[in-house]
Amino acid sequence: MSPKADTKTSAKKSDDGFTAEEKAAMKARAQELKAEARASKDRAEGEKAILAAIDAMNEPDRSMAQRIHELITISAPELMPKTWYGMPAYANADGKVICFFQAAGKFNVRYATFGFQPDARLDAGNMWATGFALLQLTAAEEEQIKTLVKKAVS
Repeated sequence: MSPKADTKTSAKKSDDGFTAEEKAAMKARAQELKAEARASKDRAEGEKAILAAIDAMNEPDRSMAQRIHELITISAPELMPKTWYGMPAYANADGKVICFFQAAGKFNVRYATFGFQPDARLDAGNMWATGFALLQLTAAEEEQIKTLVKKAVS
């Protein structure tokens, strides 16, 4: 293979690699890691970061994220608020993310996502859900979120 062909191949891989949204998420995550190191698991700093991330969202994501933040703060006050890839997330005492909210606008999709990471204790047999699509929050979804978050941290 000629050097010219190698250049084209590597350029193509680079061009086809990550979307603009993925690159922005990686950049946000790098900034979050730096902020986490400085904050040293400071609840006030995490709260400030989450509220800033929520304020930057468009509706209806903003309202849903704000309400979910309130629900988690009440249901599982032991979880530490933080941002994760630019989105609101909540971590256990070890700093491992337990649950998160992903705005629909983040990747231009039709629904927001409320999800759980592997350290969430949601096991139910051999198969269980770890992510939920959200079009809107009603009392029924709020109750389900509170129940799942309580179970995740139990």
